[in-house]
Amino acid sequence: MTALSPHLRQATPVMAARGQGVHLYDEDGRRYLDFTAGIGVTSTGHCHPRVVAAAQEQAGTLIHGQYTTVLHRPLRRLVDKLGEVLPAALDSLFFTNSGSEAVEAALRLARQATGRPNVLVCHGGFHGRTVAAASMTTSGIRFRSGFSPLMSGVVVTPFPTAFRYGWDEETATRFALKELDHTLQTISSPADTAAVIVEPVLGEGGYVPADRAFMEGLRERADRHGFLLILDEVQTGVGRTGRFWGHDHFGVTPDILVTAKGLASGFPLSGIAAPGELMAKAWPGSQGGTYGANAVACAAACATLDVVRDEKLVANAEAMGERLRRGLTAVADRTPGIGDVRGLGLMLATEFVTEDGDPDPGTAARVQRAAVDEGLLLLLCGAWNQVVRMIPALVIDEAAVDEGLRAWAKAVESGTA
Repeated sequence: MTALSPHLRQATPVMAARGQGVHLYDEDGRRYLDFTAGIGVTSTGHCHPRVVAAAQEQAGTLIHGQYTTVLHRPLRRLVDKLGEVLPAALDSLFFTNSGSEAVEAALRLARQATGRPNVLVCHGGFHGRTVAAASMTTSGIRFRSGFSPLMSGVVVTPFPTAFRYGWDEETATRFALKELDHTLQTISSPADTAAVIVEPVLGEGGYVPADRAFMEGLRERADRHGFLLILDEVQTGVGRTGRFWGHDHFGVTPDILVTAKGLASGFPLSGIAAPGELMAKAWPGSQGGTYGANAVACAAACATLDVVRDEKLVANAEAMGERLRRGLTAVADRTPGIGDVRGLGLMLATEFVTEDGDPDPGTAARVQRAAVDEGLLLLLCGAWNQVVRMIPALVIDEAAVDEGLRAWAKAVESGTA
């Protein structure tokens, strides 16, 4: 008998039969409020009618036109539509399938364009599971252990994780930037540094937002030393944080932007964007791939971008995120075991701690399991899996937010009893 790998353990016991909007239904017809969104993928909700229609129509005409062999109209349309939401300077695109592949494409471009070997990564970042991406990932040992040696040339520098340090945001940011300068003076010379890559909000690392001073500090140092700023917007992009891109909160434009997850509402599609002059420095033959820019995925992405625009989902993410945050904070205020509530837009998290302030993964796991009993699907993150995260689809409304908060309050009460 064949079976799935025993290590593909599901976060919930649900056998999903269908999805609609912010809800999943199991094979018995029980409805669950889905605050996982496929790890932030189903940005327009499950089976949005416009996305479904676009994918169905495209599947009936051309499923795959391999884009280093032929071009197809959905790809052309997607390039034009992304041009409407990307920073004006990022006018050249390369598409692939997953976030990991896009991250590696960004790294390859940075090294080829600068001729430098090293990449700076921020402690707590997650960039993928393939070898190079995992080598740049420091959010947890489970993503990078057991297949050494990892890729060389990766240098880790602090992220301003104020709660973990026990500092205020300003102090944490000042420390992180000073340590970056020290790293450039002691480990990776600026002349050897191709890029710094960072998530605007740490994802697997615990949903920790950056701040304007830190991002401006990265931008200034990249400009001063001649290396590139790569922003990994795989999870923070396409409206997730209440801005179209996570970096829009900080007034900083990257040299390379990485996107995936919510771009195509569940169809596998990722990409990088960079200025044409920079993209042209990639070596011939270095960009390609069999399934990148699949025609059905591109059609779904075009429909996704239209829905995000027409239904004003970026503004909705900001408003519903604030409503959700207020509710999470209210629960935290009456729960001693909750140390922090944080995030941006509809990318929010609650961190559980012991009486001594140490990470408390046991309570986080109990609360997450109790939430399933209340009909609410959630995921864990953080180095110890001590953080419960919420990433509902951008189409969520007030009624669903309030339903989720009621279930959350019951789950927290049960899990911390």
